[in-house]
Amino acid sequence: MIISFQQTLIGRVAIAECCGAITNLGFASETLSQQAEIGETELIREAFRQIDAYLAGQLRLFSVPIAPSGTPFMQRVWKILSTIPYGATLTYREVAVAMGNPLAARAVGMANNRNPVPILIPCHRVIGSNGALVGYRGGLGLKKRLLELELRSLSGKV
Repeated sequence: MIISFQQTLIGRVAIAECCGAITNLGFASETLSQQAEIGETELIREAFRQIDAYLAGQLRLFSVPIAPSGTPFMQRVWKILSTIPYGATLTYREVAVAMGNPLAARAVGMANNRNPVPILIPCHRVIGSNGALVGYRGGLGLKKRLLELELRSLSGKV
């Protein structure tokens, strides 16, 4: 695994690649695998270019290959999260319903929290049933900022 760090509009971000796919994205307050080799690849550079374009309101859909590691349940949750349109949100319950298990909202929340590639898999687009912003690895301030960025971009005000 190769990992690289870069300063972005949301602070220091780490991106890791293994076997030709992005496997992890971390924020300044997090630590990623200590077994990773510090370095940079063309894929990591492209991932940072896409993150920067997204944060500038110029990119709505990522095209870098990702390979998040997780249980089959987590993989199903992340697949659904990846279908939430730019600027839209779903509740944890709505994600659970989309999975065919309306009682799994808490488990969806846990899978959402363990998303190893936030932003690339847009877990920030999942909100509480009352519309409140709840839980985000990067903090609720960052979650709010990402959602507001998407709404401004859709309205042409970025």
